[in-house]
Amino acid sequence: MADPATEGRRLSRSFGWLALLGTLLVVAGLVGLVYTGVATLTSMLLFGWLLLLGGIVGLLHAIDSRGSDYFWLGVVVAALNIAAGVVVIRHPHGTAEALTMFAALLFLTGGVFRLVGSVVVRGPQFGWTLLQGAFGLLLGLLVLFDWPHSSLYVLGLFFSLALLFDGLGLIAMGVGGRRIVSMVSEQRVTGELTDQPRGNEQKRSEG
Repeated sequence: MADPATEGRRLSRSFGWLALLGTLLVVAGLVGLVYTGVATLTSMLLFGWLLLLGGIVGLLHAIDSRGSDYFWLGVVVAALNIAAGVVVIRHPHGTAEALTMFAALLFLTGGVFRLVGSVVVRGPQFGWTLLQGAFGLLLGLLVLFDWPHSSLYVLGLFFSLALLFDGLGLIAMGVGGRRIVSMVSEQRVTGELTDQPRGNEQKRSEG
């Protein structure tokens, strides 16, 4: 059976590494917020390599399962992922422009639907839904009116914010986990210390 103190130190160390990873993500997110163009290019290259590697893994899996009913479907999906990954890696700026346009259209349609839905339904969340719709519509229009120049910073901004909030979440988990492990360890030590006098008193009474 593992020693509880050793397990506690191991858990505390793991939570410490988690907090360190969160710190690195926060730093990367802050740097990306300053250099949004670099963050956009980096996110596009990461996206392209993920598509490419995912397509290669899917192709190997399809070849391994040849003779099955979904063999050709797996080959087609893998080939599309590989082709998309190559295109994104070779043309990251053009991909950023296309995805920025797509994001602007999503903001626009989502904002319009929320505005119309809030006015028609008028539910208990009417004000909040109306505010969300207006914000989405305004954000979509701002991105669309500044396109294609907005493609230089929009995706990088979203990517950096995602890194920042993920890093803050990991830091909170790491610090909170270490605190919980420390509290449990202290309670265990306190319990052992209080049990020792009781054991000594019982031995004296028996003697």
